[in-house]
Formats: sequence, structure tokens, C-alpha cells
Amino acid sequence: MNSVAELGSIDLTDPHTYVRHDLSGLWRHLRDEQPVHRHPETARGPGFWVVSRYADVQAAARDVKRYTSERGNSLDTLLLGTDPSGGKMLTTSDPPWHTHLRKLLLRSFSPRALGIIADRVRASTDRLIAEAVRAGDCDVAADVAAHVPLATICDLLDIPDADRAELLRLTKSAVSSDDPDATATDGWMAKNDILFYFAELAEERKDTPHADIVSLLATSEVDGRYLSQSEVVLNCYNLILGGDETTRLAMAGGIDALIDFPEQWQALRDGEADLDTAVEEVLRWTTPAQYYGRVAKQDLEIAGQPIAEGDIVTLWAGSANRDERAFDRPGEFDLGRTPNNHLTFGYGPHFCIGAYLARVELHALLDGFRRLVGGIERRGTPERIYSTLFTGFSRLPVRLRGPGESGVSAGAGAAST
Repeated sequence: MNSVAELGSIDLTDPHTYVRHDLSGLWRHLRDEQPVHRHPETARGPGFWVVSRYADVQAAARDVKRYTSERGNSLDTLLLGTDPSGGKMLTTSDPPWHTHLRKLLLRSFSPRALGIIADRVRASTDRLIAEAVRAGDCDVAADVAAHVPLATICDLLDIPDADRAELLRLTKSAVSSDDPDATATDGWMAKNDILFYFAELAEERKDTPHADIVSLLATSEVDGRYLSQSEVVLNCYNLILGGDETTRLAMAGGIDALIDFPEQWQALRDGEADLDTAVEEVLRWTTPAQYYGRVAKQDLEIAGQPIAEGDIVTLWAGSANRDERAFDRPGEFDLGRTPNNHLTFGYGPHFCIGAYLARVELHALLDGFRRLVGGIERRGTPERIYSTLFTGFSRLPVRLRGPGESGVSAGAGAAST
């Protein structure tokens, strides 16, 4: 696209924009010419600031004194002017409450606490990959990536097996959709169904607690008081959305990148790529949550641009992770990239509490593909999700060969920034 000529016509509040357009040229233009861009008002709400450079995104993300998250962190709520979860949910709260709540939840997300879960992740991922190899043709997004993160976060929340398929359907509709005709109402209905589900589950666990996060939230004191029912429910909602959607999209996106960059797939298979380093590159490359939103608490400046108190500011990690000022050859997928200080998990006090778990899941995926898959090739057209917040694939049809079969992934490397 001609980013300069079409800049005024690109609507970042429209989920279809991210499917219909390759925005790499737009982001490059913004980083170079308008690093703090004023997005115009649309039918969905008021104008807002678009911050695209790495250094500016990083600085604003860690600044909880001059920016608030309590009016929402996604355009869906920010453009409405309020967020019902503000001040209650971890991602939409500010210190000191955010600090206290985060400390409670970190009990369940530390490497030590997740030891047993990590073993399950590796076993289940190997099983799913082996089944996909036996099938030959499969949809990696649906047959592998959709199952591992959901099963893991459901284990942590102790969700009954019978409820998990329905929760997957709801999480795939709450803030994104596989359907181009999905409406905002469809998303709100899915959100409400998830909230109602956890309201009932939290009430049960309050009386008969299990060794799970729902019970932890329902029965623990934070800063001298028990959480309200809405606080418990909203944080369960946040955990299942964050624990499922983002890692699922990173997994599918990582496999897609291995197809597009066959030399990287070969490096992975030959053991030349360190798995921990490779995981970080998948995270940088995919950046499933495209941005995080804030509202200015006072008049301030970003890169010399005045921002007024009350203005919506969106921090685009997807652009920052391709910023030439922060990364060498950012348009290349390089499993050996180091250093790789990406902003996929955010930065500062709001750094994602599920980062370790996401890394475990992606490590298991890459390790499983390295050991169990001999070759990957496309078998159809990938399909992307419709969302203003998340980005990634809803469908990724491929053919997988076993480790003893010849052939490597089909596809030509394609650089983008």
C-alpha cells in the first residue's frame, strides 16, 4: 500500500483493516515520519494517539504515574469512555491496587508453581503434534495451537473437561472472531457468557475451594479485604482470555513463519537454533496483542508531541517490535536473534504475569516440531482473525511429514517491517 497517500483512509478501529491490508508500510511510515500520530474520530468513537516507535512505547508502558489503565486497555472499551472492569481487573487497574493483586496472582504463575503444569504442557503438545503428523494434512491453528494454551489455563483454573470446548468457542469470539460478519454485539454476548460462567464457578469454589486460581481469588484477602464477586469474575475472565488467545495466536504464527523462512526451519531441525532464543523471536515476530491502551492522567509530551489530559494513547507493540531503531533487520525472522528485547509482554508494572507460561508452551511447540516433524508445507490459504486488539491466524492448513521423511517446509522468505 502507498502508506503516505492512504494514511488518512486507514481505520485502526475496524477489525477488517488488519485482514484486508498489509500495514507494514504504514507502520514504517509512522515510525519514520509521524511517530505520535493522531488517529481521527470514527463512527466507533473519538480520535486517539497512535505511538509506533520502540523507545516511546517502552517509556509510556512503564509510566503508571502519568497514564492510567483504569479506563480500559483496548479500543473496544477506550472508545466508549469507560470500562466496567476498571480498577477491578489486573490489566485495567493502577497501583497500588494493581500491585497488591499482581502479588496474589503471581503465586500461581511463578516457575516453581508451574513445574507440574509445564510437564503436562510438553506431553500434551507432543501428543497433538504426533497426531497431526499421522493425519498428514491438518490445520495447525485448530488441531494443535487451539488446544495447548486452553488446556493449560483451564488446568490452572480447574475448569471441568466438559466445559472446555464451549469456553474455547467463547474466548475466540469475545475480543476477536473467525467470522468476518461478526458484530460488536456478538463479542459482548460472548464476554457476558464467560463472566456468567465464572460467577457460578467462583460461588461454588468460595464454599468448597480447590487448589486452583479461581479458589485463590475467591478466598484470599488483598490489601486487607476479600475480593468482591465482580473482581473475582473479571480476573478469571482476564486470565482465560490472556492465557488462551495470545499464546494460541503466537503458536500458529510461529509455524507460519517457519514455512515462510525455510532456512530457519532447517536451523531448528538441525539443532542449530537454541530453543529459548527461538521462542523469543516467535514472540517478537507474532506480537499477538498488537497494542496496549492508556489514558493520559495529565498534560504531557511524547517525542515532542503535546498530549492533553484525558486523551487516549495507544502503544503499538506490533510496530515497536519491528522498529529499525531497536532491532537489526527487524523484517527478517531469525531464530538466533540476540539480543531480543521485544515488547510482546508489555513493559514495566503491567508486564504480563503469564509470560513464563507462554514461553513454556512455545518452547514445547518448537521442541515438538523439531523432534517429530520432518517437513512442513502449505495445503491451503491461511485465514486471519478479525480483531482490533489481537492479530494472527484462525486457520493454517498444512501438510506435516514425519521425521524420517524427506522434504523441508515450502515457501519463500518474505521480509516485512
